[in-house]
Amino acid sequence: MPTDCISYQTSGYFSTLIQDYLDQKNSLQSLYNHFPTLENFEKQITEKELNFDANNRIPLVQTLKKQYQNIEISDLTKQNIELLALENTFTITTGHQLNLFSGPLYFLYKIISTINLTKELKSKYPTYNFVPIYWMATEDHDFEEINYFNFKGKKFRWNKESTGPVGRLSTEGLTEFFEIYAAELGSSTNANTLKNLFEDAYLKHDNLADATRYLANSLFSAYGLVILDADDAYLKRAFIPYIKEELENQTSYKAVQKTIEELKDYTIQVNPREINLFYIEDNLRERIIFENDKYIVNNTKISFSKEEILKLLNNNPEKFSPNVIMRPLYQEIILPNLCYIGGGGEIAYWLELKSFFDAVNITFPILLVRNSVLLSTEKQAQKADKLGLSWQDLFTKPANLVNAITHKLSPFPIDLTPQKEILEKQFEYLYELANQTDKSFSGAVKAQEIKQKKGLENLEKRLLKAQKRKLSDLLQRVTDLQCELFPNNSLQERQSNFSEFYLEKGDQLVPLLLQKLKPLEMNFNIITI
Repeated sequence: MPTDCISYQTSGYFSTLIQDYLDQKNSLQSLYNHFPTLENFEKQITEKELNFDANNRIPLVQTLKKQYQNIEISDLTKQNIELLALENTFTITTGHQLNLFSGPLYFLYKIISTINLTKELKSKYPTYNFVPIYWMATEDHDFEEINYFNFKGKKFRWNKESTGPVGRLSTEGLTEFFEIYAAELGSSTNANTLKNLFEDAYLKHDNLADATRYLANSLFSAYGLVILDADDAYLKRAFIPYIKEELENQTSYKAVQKTIEELKDYTIQVNPREINLFYIEDNLRERIIFENDKYIVNNTKISFSKEEILKLLNNNPEKFSPNVIMRPLYQEIILPNLCYIGGGGEIAYWLELKSFFDAVNITFPILLVRNSVLLSTEKQAQKADKLGLSWQDLFTKPANLVNAITHKLSPFPIDLTPQKEILEKQFEYLYELANQTDKSFSGAVKAQEIKQKKGLENLEKRLLKAQKRKLSDLLQRVTDLQCELFPNNSLQERQSNFSEFYLEKGDQLVPLLLQKLKPLEMNFNIITI
């Protein structure tokens, strides 16, 4: 194949906003702090050093030690947790939902991008320490988004009721699910490794947060990954002033609304609420609404006066949960963070937030689009070569690719544009005649022009269809290959689970990805496995 990567901008899978961000369009520069280049991290370090409250390192380290006390971790992860207490240590963070058995493939790519960036930064700035953080989205309550994964074209779903934060959700009931999935895996050495990993993560831990921590730690602890569950009263104490500001003044709503006006030419990723906080308990996470001088918990009978809710905040900050607008701020308050790594949709909503960060005087992180990957087998790469297809061709929408190949391989032009141009010249002459005679003739000319142009267009379509029939065997091979690489006409990384590829590569999969992915190059990688 001619190349093993293509640009995000030409892949066809990134929004106009993200393409313009990657192109550093002048119109967007007010929406971020520093663009993600190795050199720009020096400025980010300086700003974060001055702006980050070093006192927040103590609860961070103590909380992490508590969360890791019942799990075996690598010396490198232990060292990274201890390093967070030092003022010359900074983090690179990615976040992800608690998808069952990691969910789609890009779970791996997010974390590997984060680990690899810390390595690059350490090489460039050796007097500082850089720790990769996986922020578990334990407070989310959208269980339907995370209760399944796809394996070899089949959807495996965990049927369970859930109304509260998913991190606190009991893993009870996953034994039956596991038996069905294990039967699909087979009995190879790699299949047995996957079975053991699932059992140890989900059948030997009581809740989804602990299960996900175990899974991510098993895959990435050797590389020093630190996994954080921020659903914690001690950590939230540092966030109290900002929750209070949100309750009293709705600063985030006002700031983000102004930014949305600047982004009117783009699709808006998220819209702020007047109060961007939830009230949270084990089986409850509902929006806080201010109505009739009362703070009301939506869909419940719970309400507070201003005095009552501020008292609750001071005594029990863990009862307050940030939504998608406030969560990034919480992250940047409790972590000495330099950069957030996320997918295109995540970076799009982060771009709405800089004015809010400015309003509360917190340093806005560098925003980096995570690595994207298409995994191809040797056999698939050979098929593409035999068909004369580049990777760029394979990223083309299926109907467009089939048409392009048909045009290319046809022994004669299918495009009837020359004939259409001749027809237009003929009708120019007829319109000149019409201008010299009765107006009714002009109408007849116009009707005939429409009819003949339509006739040529129909002939063109029928000609294309006839050539597709002649090339049907080859075109079917192209379509089949695209379906293998882009399941459900979507990116593989959004559809398939890592276990599908672990069956083939085993414990070589993660090291291969770590070797290949370069987070600051910002290209769509094609990796043959």
